[in-house]
Amino acid sequence: MIFVFWLMDRPGTAALRTEVRPVHRAYLAKLADRMAFAGPLTAEDGQTAVGSLLAIDFPSRAEAEAWIKAEPFTMAGVYEKPIIHVFNNVWPQKVGFPPAG
Repeated sequence: MIFVFWLMDRPGTAALRTEVRPVHRAYLAKLADRMAFAGPLTAEDGQTAVGSLLAIDFPSRAEAEAWIKAEPFTMAGVYEKPIIHVFNNVWPQKVGFPPAG
């Protein structure tokens, strides 16, 4: 089951986000084969990160919640309260998939 994580950054955590980002990416990489998509939410400038949007396959909500609880940005206090929803993809992707290399 795919779970979408809507994760907004707490105000004033930009430097902390930059500092923790390598550990965050390593944590995400462990689930690369289960990830539908992942990336930063940005301000209107398209550059300034304000949060993250992730879609990852988990067997259950309990496992999704345990995973986000141990996620490095969550542990460091970058993210405010996570919002988690089950996601059913019914539209074929045309834009932005896979990421440009």
